[in-house]
Amino acid sequence: MVSETLSSKQAIELENKYGAHNYHPLPVVLSKGEGVFVWDVEGKKYYDFLSAYSAVNQGHCHPKIIKALKDQASTLTLTSRAFYNDVLGAYEKYVTEYFGFDKVLPMNTGAEAVETAIKLCRKYAYEVNGIAENEAEIIVCENNFHGRTTTIISFSNDEDARRNFGPYTKGFIKIAYNNLDALEETLKSSKNIAGFLVEPIQGEAGVYVPSEGYLSKAKALCEKYGVLFIADEVQTGIARTGELLAVKHENVKPDILILGKALSGGVYPVSAVFSNNKIMDVIKPGQHGSTFGGNPLACAVAIAALEVVKDEELAKNSEELGQLFRSELGKFIETNDLIKLVRGKGLLNAIVINDSEDSSTAWDICIKLRDNGLLAKPTHGNIIRFAPPLVMNKEQLLDCVEIIKKTISEF
Repeated sequence: MVSETLSSKQAIELENKYGAHNYHPLPVVLSKGEGVFVWDVEGKKYYDFLSAYSAVNQGHCHPKIIKALKDQASTLTLTSRAFYNDVLGAYEKYVTEYFGFDKVLPMNTGAEAVETAIKLCRKYAYEVNGIAENEAEIIVCENNFHGRTTTIISFSNDEDARRNFGPYTKGFIKIAYNNLDALEETLKSSKNIAGFLVEPIQGEAGVYVPSEGYLSKAKALCEKYGVLFIADEVQTGIARTGELLAVKHENVKPDILILGKALSGGVYPVSAVFSNNKIMDVIKPGQHGSTFGGNPLACAVAIAALEVVKDEELAKNSEELGQLFRSELGKFIETNDLIKLVRGKGLLNAIVINDSEDSSTAWDICIKLRDNGLLAKPTHGNIIRFAPPLVMNKEQLLDCVEIIKKTISEF
């Protein structure tokens, strides 16, 4: 009820006064969402071209997902894992068959799922692969984004995320992304390598798509040296890149798969870690868990969210509209010096602005896009990420392309 009486200015002032300043949001205050659209508190309508960092792949407030939420919320929300509940087992069967794995370990947020995968990888290294305890190392990539827990920022090279949060967690080796030679050299250099943690596309780094064959060859190298291939698909998964999982573009099956965000359609925090029996069975009672992980509400919501992805063929739609988006903007770039390139897969795309990383140009363009009815956000200074809900249709996409072209032409 409070938001009904607040102006955008008042809402922003409240956040600034009473909230920690750990984000720098675009100055727009949203109060309603439906499908590909959101509305601010004054009633202005916008295309959402961020999808809550790819959490809202199924569109805002999808009726099927909201119904599942309401039905389960009025029945049973939380039991903890101290007891069984009548939704978790059905959910576990559904998602493991959906993604093709033996077992799932349910969690809540993407960062929790990454932490879970790290623990699982290390435990398997000690108890099955014979690495000496406390010696396991995990290879990660430069410019990665896997979350902001203390362990995860220990292997980040984003100084804003790292500075003054140490001491840092040991056990990680950073290599260049999209560099198979660096991966093999590192795998050769130590008998203590437990796993390779990688994003199939680096989203936060500016939608950096690796060379074709990188993922399949990286997986082959992991198999050659007996280490686990861990795919963080929190942002790239659930049809975002034109396949159900981004690794499927190269027919790769990870040893450990990490999912979150759109696993719930943005309705409730749901994340999950998938693996085979041999790997997952190293986790025994009391060794890892979460009060909310696998709660009935989350399970009901996630089943509905995944049914929407399948029923509405969102991967296919993402692939087709993504190609159209890059084609249309590619033609526009040839006539405009302000954009250097457009890149991406499916409906996870970015444009690189022809300016330095420390300039405000990308931010200023996003402000103008907002004024013209489209919401997007810069990343890494001179890059703008475009990731609309996957329920978008061709007519809407072309309308958005015109808004983007108009905004940049007038800039």
